[in-house]
Amino acid sequence: MSLLVQKFGGTSVGSIERIKAVADKVISYRDAGNDMVVVVSAMGGETNRLVELARQVDPQARGRELDVLLTTGEQVTIALLAMALEKRGYPARSYTGGQARIMTDSAHNKARIKSIDNVKMTDDLKQGRIVVVAGFQGIDEHNNITTLGRGGSDTTGVALAAALKADECQVFTDVDGVYTTDPRVVPQARRLDTITFEEMLEMASLGSKVLQIRAVEFAQKYQVPLRVLSSFGAGDGTLITTEYGTDKTMEQALISGIAFNRDEAQLTINGVSDTPGVAYQILGPISDANIEVDMIVQNVGADGTTDFTFTVHRDDFDTALESLEETAKRMKAREVSGNNRIVKISIVGVGMRSHAGIASQMFEILANEGINILMISTSEIKISVVVDEKYLELGVRALHEGFDLKTKP
Repeated sequence: MSLLVQKFGGTSVGSIERIKAVADKVISYRDAGNDMVVVVSAMGGETNRLVELARQVDPQARGRELDVLLTTGEQVTIALLAMALEKRGYPARSYTGGQARIMTDSAHNKARIKSIDNVKMTDDLKQGRIVVVAGFQGIDEHNNITTLGRGGSDTTGVALAAALKADECQVFTDVDGVYTTDPRVVPQARRLDTITFEEMLEMASLGSKVLQIRAVEFAQKYQVPLRVLSSFGAGDGTLITTEYGTDKTMEQALISGIAFNRDEAQLTINGVSDTPGVAYQILGPISDANIEVDMIVQNVGADGTTDFTFTVHRDDFDTALESLEETAKRMKAREVSGNNRIVKISIVGVGMRSHAGIASQMFEILANEGINILMISTSEIKISVVVDEKYLELGVRALHEGFDLKTKP
Protein backbone atom coordinates (compact mmCIF):
# COMPACT_ATOMS: atom_id res chain seq x y z
CA MET A 1 0.00 0.00 0.00
CA SER A 2 1.30 3.44 -0.99
CA LEU A 3 0.70 6.79 0.66
CA LEU A 4 -0.22 9.51 -1.81
CA VAL A 5 -0.59 13.23 -1.18
CA GLN A 6 -2.78 14.87 -3.82
CA LYS A 7 -3.21 18.60 -4.31
CA PHE A 8 -6.14 20.18 -6.18
CA GLY A 9 -6.11 23.86 -7.09
CA GLY A 10 -8.91 26.40 -7.26
CA THR A 11 -9.98 25.51 -10.79
CA SER A 12 -10.30 21.84 -9.84
CA VAL A 13 -12.64 22.68 -6.92
CA GLY A 14 -14.34 25.69 -8.52
CA SER A 15 -17.91 24.41 -8.12
CA ILE A 16 -19.89 21.78 -6.22
CA GLU A 17 -19.88 19.56 -9.29
CA ARG A 18 -16.10 19.79 -9.53
CA ILE A 19 -15.69 19.07 -5.83
CA LYS A 20 -17.80 15.94 -6.34
CA ALA A 21 -15.59 15.01 -9.29
CA VAL A 22 -12.48 15.45 -7.11
CA ALA A 23 -14.07 13.18 -4.50
CA ASP A 24 -14.64 10.51 -7.17
CA LYS A 25 -11.05 10.83 -8.37
CA VAL A 26 -9.66 10.53 -4.84
CA ILE A 27 -11.85 7.48 -4.24
CA SER A 28 -10.51 5.79 -7.37
CA TYR A 29 -7.00 6.03 -5.92
CA ARG A 30 -8.26 4.87 -2.51
CA ASP A 31 -9.93 1.85 -4.11
CA ALA A 32 -6.62 0.99 -5.77
CA GLY A 33 -5.23 0.38 -2.27
CA ASN A 34 -3.60 3.73 -1.46
CA ASP A 35 -3.72 5.74 1.74
CA MET A 36 -4.83 9.25 0.79
CA VAL A 37 -4.07 12.77 1.96
CA VAL A 38 -5.72 15.52 -0.09
CA VAL A 39 -4.70 19.20 -0.09
CA VAL A 40 -7.11 21.72 -1.60
CA SER A 41 -7.12 25.41 -2.43
CA ALA A 42 -10.06 27.77 -2.08
CA MET A 43 -12.72 27.54 -4.78
CA GLY A 44 -11.68 29.35 -7.95
CA GLY A 45 -11.96 33.13 -7.55
CA GLU A 46 -12.73 32.98 -3.82
CA THR A 47 -9.37 34.29 -2.60
CA ASN A 48 -9.63 37.25 -4.99
CA ARG A 49 -13.14 37.94 -3.68
CA LEU A 50 -11.87 37.95 -0.10
CA VAL A 51 -8.98 40.25 -0.99
CA GLU A 52 -11.43 42.66 -2.61
CA LEU A 53 -13.58 42.66 0.54
CA ALA A 54 -10.49 43.52 2.58
CA ARG A 55 -9.54 46.33 0.19
CA GLN A 56 -13.02 47.84 0.57
CA VAL A 57 -12.40 48.12 4.30
CA ASP A 58 -8.72 49.09 4.08
CA PRO A 59 -6.93 49.52 0.74
CA GLN A 60 -3.64 48.76 2.53
CA ALA A 61 -4.94 45.67 4.37
CA ARG A 62 -2.19 43.21 5.22
CA GLY A 63 -0.76 41.21 8.08
CA ARG A 64 -2.52 39.10 10.69
CA GLU A 65 -6.16 40.00 9.99
CA LEU A 66 -5.79 39.56 6.24
CA ASP A 67 -4.46 36.06 6.90
CA VAL A 68 -7.45 35.31 9.15
CA LEU A 69 -9.76 36.39 6.34
CA LEU A 70 -8.04 34.63 3.44
CA THR A 71 -7.81 31.24 5.13
CA THR A 72 -11.59 30.96 5.28
CA GLY A 73 -11.63 30.12 1.58
CA GLU A 74 -9.80 26.83 2.06
CA GLN A 75 -11.86 26.03 5.15
CA VAL A 76 -14.99 25.99 2.99
CA THR A 77 -13.39 23.65 0.45
CA ILE A 78 -12.02 21.09 2.92
CA ALA A 79 -15.41 20.78 4.61
CA LEU A 80 -17.28 20.33 1.32
CA LEU A 81 -14.81 17.75 0.03
CA ALA A 82 -14.89 15.79 3.29
CA MET A 83 -18.70 15.83 3.11
CA ALA A 84 -18.61 14.56 -0.47
CA LEU A 85 -16.30 11.69 0.52
CA GLU A 86 -18.43 10.79 3.55
CA LYS A 87 -21.58 10.85 1.37
CA ARG A 88 -19.94 8.23 -0.85
CA GLY A 89 -19.20 5.99 2.12
CA TYR A 90 -15.52 6.88 2.61
CA PRO A 91 -14.56 8.11 6.10
CA ALA A 92 -12.80 11.48 5.88
CA ARG A 93 -11.56 14.17 8.21
CA SER A 94 -10.79 17.77 7.32
CA TYR A 95 -8.00 19.84 8.85
CA THR A 96 -7.21 23.53 8.68
CA GLY A 97 -3.52 24.38 8.60
CA GLY A 98 -3.59 24.99 12.35
CA GLN A 99 -5.35 21.72 13.09
CA ALA A 100 -2.80 19.88 10.95
CA ARG A 101 -0.09 21.59 13.04
CA ILE A 102 1.62 23.13 10.03
CA MET A 103 3.96 25.38 11.99
CA THR A 104 5.32 28.46 10.25
CA ASP A 105 7.31 31.57 11.04
CA SER A 106 5.39 34.78 11.78
CA ALA A 107 5.81 36.49 8.41
CA HIS A 108 2.14 37.13 7.69
CA ASN A 109 1.03 36.84 4.04
CA LYS A 110 4.31 35.11 3.09
CA ALA A 111 5.08 32.68 5.92
CA ARG A 112 7.46 29.75 5.55
CA ILE A 113 6.86 26.29 6.96
CA LYS A 114 9.12 25.31 9.88
CA SER A 115 7.67 21.93 10.87
CA ILE A 116 4.62 19.68 10.67
CA ASP A 117 3.29 17.49 13.49
CA ASN A 118 1.93 14.48 11.62
CA VAL A 119 0.67 12.45 14.64
CA LYS A 120 -3.07 13.15 14.24
CA MET A 121 -3.02 12.69 10.47
CA THR A 122 -1.05 9.45 10.75
CA ASP A 123 -3.59 8.15 13.28
CA ASP A 124 -6.46 8.99 10.90
CA LEU A 125 -4.73 7.17 8.06
CA LYS A 126 -4.25 4.09 10.24
CA GLN A 127 -7.99 4.13 10.93
CA GLY A 128 -8.74 4.16 7.22
CA ARG A 129 -9.76 7.79 6.91
CA ILE A 130 -9.00 10.05 3.96
CA VAL A 131 -7.29 13.17 5.33
CA VAL A 132 -8.30 16.50 3.75
CA VAL A 133 -6.02 19.46 4.52
CA ALA A 134 -6.38 23.16 3.73
CA GLY A 135 -3.55 24.40 1.57
CA PHE A 136 -1.88 27.81 1.73
CA GLN A 137 -2.04 28.16 5.53
CA GLY A 138 -0.52 27.32 8.91
CA ILE A 139 0.00 28.79 12.37
CA ASP A 140 2.96 30.39 14.09
CA GLU A 141 4.31 29.69 17.58
CA HIS A 142 1.79 32.12 19.06
CA ASN A 143 -1.14 30.29 17.38
CA ASN A 144 -1.68 33.13 14.91
CA ILE A 145 -3.09 32.03 11.56
CA THR A 146 -0.60 32.56 8.74
CA THR A 147 -0.67 32.19 4.96
CA LEU A 148 2.16 30.97 2.77
CA GLY A 149 1.85 33.42 -0.11
CA ARG A 150 1.65 32.72 -3.80
CA GLY A 151 1.80 29.01 -4.64
CA GLY A 152 1.19 28.15 -1.01
CA SER A 153 -1.09 25.19 -1.64
CA ASP A 154 1.50 23.47 -3.84
CA THR A 155 4.03 24.01 -1.05
CA THR A 156 1.61 22.61 1.54
CA GLY A 157 1.18 19.45 -0.54
CA VAL A 158 4.91 18.87 -0.91
CA ALA A 159 5.59 19.67 2.76
CA LEU A 160 2.93 17.17 3.91
CA ALA A 161 4.37 14.54 1.57
CA ALA A 162 7.79 15.09 3.12
CA ALA A 163 6.48 15.02 6.71
CA LEU A 164 4.39 11.90 6.13
CA LYS A 165 7.09 10.22 4.00
CA ALA A 166 4.59 9.79 1.18
CA ASP A 167 5.48 7.73 -1.86
CA GLU A 168 4.47 10.57 -4.18
CA CYS A 169 3.01 14.07 -4.19
CA GLN A 170 0.57 14.52 -7.07
CA VAL A 171 -0.42 18.02 -8.18
CA PHE A 172 -3.63 18.11 -10.24
CA THR A 173 -3.99 21.10 -12.54
CA ASP A 174 -5.82 22.11 -15.71
CA VAL A 175 -3.02 20.62 -17.83
CA ASP A 176 -2.00 16.97 -18.05
CA GLY A 177 1.69 17.44 -17.36
CA VAL A 178 4.79 19.45 -18.19
CA TYR A 179 5.29 20.10 -21.91
CA THR A 180 8.37 20.82 -23.98
CA THR A 181 6.88 24.31 -24.35
CA ASP A 182 3.51 26.03 -24.17
CA PRO A 183 1.14 24.08 -26.51
CA ARG A 184 -0.74 27.32 -27.20
CA VAL A 185 2.38 28.62 -28.96
CA VAL A 186 3.58 25.30 -30.40
CA PRO A 187 0.67 22.88 -31.00
CA GLN A 188 3.21 20.07 -31.58
CA ALA A 189 4.64 20.46 -28.05
CA ARG A 190 5.10 17.08 -26.37
CA ARG A 191 4.24 16.10 -22.83
CA LEU A 192 7.32 14.95 -20.92
CA ASP A 193 7.16 11.64 -19.05
CA THR A 194 9.88 12.81 -16.65
CA ILE A 195 11.86 15.96 -15.92
CA THR A 196 14.49 16.62 -13.27
CA PHE A 197 14.06 18.97 -10.32
CA GLU A 198 16.81 21.17 -11.75
CA GLU A 199 15.10 21.46 -15.11
CA MET A 200 11.69 22.12 -13.55
CA LEU A 201 13.15 24.84 -11.34
CA GLU A 202 14.62 26.52 -14.39
CA MET A 203 11.39 26.14 -16.39
CA ALA A 204 9.36 27.60 -13.51
CA SER A 205 11.73 30.51 -12.97
CA LEU A 206 11.83 31.26 -16.69
CA GLY A 207 8.09 31.58 -17.16
CA SER A 208 6.50 28.11 -17.09
CA LYS A 209 3.51 28.40 -14.76
CA VAL A 210 2.69 24.72 -14.26
CA LEU A 211 4.28 24.60 -10.78
CA GLN A 212 5.42 27.23 -8.33
CA ILE A 213 9.20 27.46 -7.80
CA ARG A 214 8.86 27.22 -4.03
CA ALA A 215 7.08 23.85 -4.19
CA VAL A 216 9.69 22.41 -6.57
CA GLU A 217 12.51 23.66 -4.31
CA PHE A 218 10.84 22.00 -1.32
CA ALA A 219 10.39 18.72 -3.23
CA GLN A 220 14.01 18.74 -4.32
CA LYS A 221 15.28 19.49 -0.80
CA TYR A 222 13.35 16.59 0.75
CA GLN A 223 13.54 14.30 -2.30
CA VAL A 224 9.76 14.05 -2.70
CA PRO A 225 8.74 12.56 -6.07
CA LEU A 226 6.39 15.14 -7.59
CA ARG A 227 3.90 14.38 -10.37
CA VAL A 228 1.79 16.81 -12.42
CA LEU A 229 -1.56 15.39 -13.55
CA SER A 230 -4.80 16.63 -15.08
CA SER A 231 -7.83 17.22 -12.87
CA PHE A 232 -10.12 16.67 -15.83
CA GLY A 233 -8.72 13.59 -17.55
CA ALA A 234 -6.72 10.40 -17.20
CA GLY A 235 -3.03 9.80 -17.87
CA ASP A 236 0.31 9.38 -16.12
CA GLY A 237 1.26 13.06 -16.27
CA THR A 238 4.85 14.15 -15.73
CA LEU A 239 7.08 12.87 -12.92
CA ILE A 240 9.56 15.37 -11.49
CA THR A 241 12.39 13.57 -9.77
CA THR A 242 16.16 13.47 -9.33
CA GLU A 243 18.52 13.59 -12.28
CA TYR A 244 19.52 10.01 -11.60
CA GLY A 245 16.06 8.56 -12.01
CA THR A 246 15.02 5.32 -13.62
CA ASP A 247 14.33 6.83 -17.03
CA LYS A 248 17.50 6.04 -18.98
CA THR A 249 16.35 8.10 -21.95
CA MET A 250 16.93 11.26 -19.91
CA GLU A 251 20.66 10.98 -20.61
CA GLN A 252 19.98 11.15 -24.34
CA ALA A 253 17.84 14.31 -24.24
CA LEU A 254 20.00 17.39 -24.74
CA ILE A 255 17.10 19.82 -24.34
CA SER A 256 14.02 19.09 -22.25
CA GLY A 257 12.03 22.20 -22.97
CA ILE A 258 11.73 25.81 -24.04
CA ALA A 259 10.48 28.43 -21.60
CA PHE A 260 9.66 32.04 -22.31
CA ASN A 261 8.71 35.15 -20.40
CA ARG A 262 6.72 38.00 -21.89
CA ASP A 263 7.10 40.22 -18.80
CA GLU A 264 10.58 41.57 -19.52
CA ALA A 265 11.89 45.11 -19.87
CA GLN A 266 15.43 46.28 -20.66
CA LEU A 267 17.28 49.36 -19.39
CA THR A 268 20.68 50.71 -20.44
CA ILE A 269 22.94 53.42 -19.05
CA ASN A 270 25.73 54.47 -21.41
CA GLY A 271 29.03 56.18 -20.76
CA VAL A 272 29.60 55.80 -17.04
CA SER A 273 33.09 55.70 -15.59
CA ASP A 274 34.61 52.21 -15.59
CA THR A 275 35.67 52.18 -11.94
CA PRO A 276 35.20 49.81 -8.99
CA GLY A 277 31.70 49.97 -7.52
CA VAL A 278 29.98 51.19 -10.68
CA ALA A 279 27.58 48.22 -10.70
CA TYR A 280 26.54 48.94 -7.12
CA GLN A 281 26.02 52.63 -7.86
CA ILE A 282 23.66 51.67 -10.68
CA LEU A 283 21.83 48.71 -9.16
CA GLY A 284 21.80 49.83 -5.51
CA PRO A 285 18.97 52.35 -6.03
CA ILE A 286 17.10 49.77 -8.13
CA SER A 287 17.31 47.29 -5.27
CA ASP A 288 16.28 49.95 -2.76
CA ALA A 289 13.11 50.43 -4.83
CA ASN A 290 12.39 46.69 -4.26
CA ILE A 291 12.89 45.88 -7.95
CA GLU A 292 14.37 42.54 -8.93
CA VAL A 293 17.04 42.52 -11.63
CA ASP A 294 17.29 39.51 -13.91
CA MET A 295 19.94 39.58 -16.67
CA ILE A 296 22.96 41.92 -16.63
CA VAL A 297 25.47 42.79 -19.37
CA GLN A 298 28.38 45.22 -18.98
CA ASN A 299 30.50 46.40 -21.92
CA VAL A 300 33.74 48.35 -21.50
CA GLY A 301 34.58 50.97 -24.10
CA ALA A 302 38.01 52.04 -25.32
CA ASP A 303 37.59 55.49 -23.73
CA GLY A 304 37.51 54.10 -20.19
CA THR A 305 33.73 54.25 -19.87
CA THR A 306 31.27 51.40 -19.63
CA ASP A 307 27.75 50.66 -20.85
CA PHE A 308 25.53 48.77 -18.43
CA THR A 309 22.36 46.91 -19.47
CA PHE A 310 19.96 44.94 -17.30
CA THR A 311 16.42 43.58 -17.35
CA VAL A 312 13.55 43.90 -14.87
CA HIS A 313 9.92 42.84 -14.76
CA ARG A 314 7.84 44.88 -17.19
CA ASP A 315 5.62 46.15 -14.36
CA ASP A 316 8.70 47.75 -12.78
CA PHE A 317 9.91 49.42 -15.97
CA ASP A 318 8.70 52.98 -15.30
CA THR A 319 9.97 53.02 -11.70
CA ALA A 320 13.32 51.52 -12.72
CA LEU A 321 13.73 53.99 -15.59
CA GLU A 322 13.04 56.94 -13.31
CA SER A 323 15.60 55.64 -10.80
CA LEU A 324 18.18 55.07 -13.53
CA GLU A 325 17.74 58.60 -14.90
CA GLU A 326 18.45 60.03 -11.45
CA THR A 327 21.52 57.80 -11.18
CA ALA A 328 22.68 58.94 -14.62
CA LYS A 329 22.60 62.59 -13.54
CA ARG A 330 24.59 61.79 -10.41
CA MET A 331 27.17 59.73 -12.36
CA LYS A 332 27.27 62.13 -15.31
CA ALA A 333 26.36 59.30 -17.71
CA ARG A 334 26.06 59.97 -21.41
CA GLU A 335 22.63 58.47 -21.98
CA VAL A 336 19.83 56.33 -20.52
CA SER A 337 17.48 54.24 -22.66
CA GLY A 338 14.79 51.65 -22.08
CA ASN A 339 12.80 49.06 -23.99
CA ASN A 340 9.70 47.42 -22.53
CA ARG A 341 8.89 45.48 -25.67
CA ILE A 342 11.26 42.55 -25.24
CA VAL A 343 10.88 38.90 -24.25
CA LYS A 344 13.16 36.20 -22.91
CA ILE A 345 13.39 32.78 -24.56
CA SER A 346 15.30 29.96 -22.85
CA ILE A 347 16.28 26.40 -23.66
CA VAL A 348 16.62 24.07 -20.66
CA GLY A 349 18.17 20.62 -20.31
CA VAL A 350 20.55 18.70 -18.06
CA GLY A 351 21.95 17.05 -21.19
CA MET A 352 23.61 20.35 -22.11
CA ARG A 353 26.26 19.72 -19.44
CA SER A 354 28.00 17.04 -21.46
CA HIS A 355 27.40 18.31 -24.99
CA ALA A 356 29.24 21.17 -26.65
CA GLY A 357 27.75 23.31 -29.38
CA ILE A 358 24.24 23.75 -27.97
CA ALA A 359 24.61 27.54 -27.71
CA SER A 360 25.91 27.90 -31.25
CA GLN A 361 23.07 25.70 -32.52
CA MET A 362 20.55 27.91 -30.71
CA PHE A 363 22.07 31.09 -32.13
CA GLU A 364 22.16 29.60 -35.65
CA ILE A 365 18.48 28.64 -35.49
CA LEU A 366 17.51 32.17 -34.45
CA ALA A 367 19.80 33.77 -37.04
CA ASN A 368 18.22 31.70 -39.80
CA GLU A 369 14.88 33.24 -38.84
CA GLY A 370 16.33 36.77 -38.89
CA ILE A 371 15.98 37.17 -35.13
CA ASN A 372 18.50 39.52 -33.53
CA ILE A 373 19.72 38.62 -30.02
CA LEU A 374 19.87 41.57 -27.62
CA MET A 375 21.23 39.81 -24.51
CA ILE A 376 22.51 36.35 -23.59
CA SER A 377 22.67 34.54 -20.24
CA THR A 378 23.88 30.99 -19.61
CA SER A 379 24.17 28.41 -16.86
CA GLU A 380 25.00 24.70 -16.77
CA ILE A 381 21.54 23.66 -17.88
CA LYS A 382 20.03 26.71 -19.58
CA ILE A 383 20.69 29.36 -22.21
CA SER A 384 18.50 32.46 -22.25
CA VAL A 385 18.31 35.16 -24.89
CA VAL A 386 16.44 38.46 -24.99
CA VAL A 387 14.80 39.37 -28.30
CA ASP A 388 12.16 41.81 -29.56
CA GLU A 389 8.71 40.69 -28.46
CA LYS A 390 7.45 40.44 -32.04
CA TYR A 391 9.77 37.46 -32.52
CA LEU A 392 8.56 35.44 -29.51
CA GLU A 393 6.35 32.87 -31.21
CA LEU A 394 8.60 32.59 -34.26
CA GLY A 395 11.65 32.04 -32.05
CA VAL A 396 9.99 29.45 -29.81
CA ARG A 397 8.62 27.49 -32.78
CA ALA A 398 11.95 27.60 -34.60
CA LEU A 399 13.85 26.35 -31.55
CA HIS A 400 11.28 23.64 -30.86
CA GLU A 401 11.63 22.44 -34.44
CA GLY A 402 15.39 22.90 -34.57
CA PHE A 403 16.01 20.80 -31.46
CA ASP A 404 13.38 18.27 -32.59
CA LEU A 405 11.48 18.44 -29.33
CA LYS A 406 8.27 17.08 -30.79
CA THR A 407 10.01 13.69 -31.17
CA LYS A 408 10.37 11.50 -28.10
CA PRO A 409 14.08 10.71 -27.38
